Amino acid sequence: MRDIRDWLDEYGVSHRDPMNKLIHWICVPLIMISLIGLLWEIPVPETWALRSPFFNWAVCLVFGVLVYDYFLSWRLAIGMTLTAVGMVGIVYGVSLWLTPMGWFAAGVFVLAWVGQFIGHRIEGRKPSFLKDIQFLLIGPLWLLAFVYDRVGLPIDRAVSHS
Repeated sequence: MRDIRDWLDEYGVSHRDPMNKLIHWICVPLIMISLIGLLWEIPVPETWALRSPFFNWAVCLVFGVLVYDYFLSWRLAIGMTLTAVGMVGIVYGVSLWLTPMGWFAAGVFVLAWVGQFIGHRIEGRKPSFLKDIQFLLIGPLWLLAFVYDRVGLPIDRAVSHS
């Protein structure tokens, strides 16, 4: 498996323009929340033993993505876990007053992707996921890595070059 720094560096190549970065700071979280919202709406099988609002397809996807994240960087995965819990909480809260929320989530999803493509048009580079679909999972980690760098948290094991 590739090193997290390799993934982040390669993702960063097509995300250097300040406007594209700003658009990504807005649209990547919106895409994540809206995707959780879309999956939240898909009914789970009646035969599933656990009947909880948090036992659904959205939480299954989040869990799978977090496992992937932990293999790349357990430190970033901790931050992404906290972020994902917050996003699931937002979707749950919205689901209490906007039922069904599928059309709203779909609208946000489409608009956020339009924003992403506008950002890449400004950047003059294709989105990274067109090269490798895994970059769809790297985008949120790339943003979180900026937060970690800003507050001085490491994202992987520091390698001594002495």
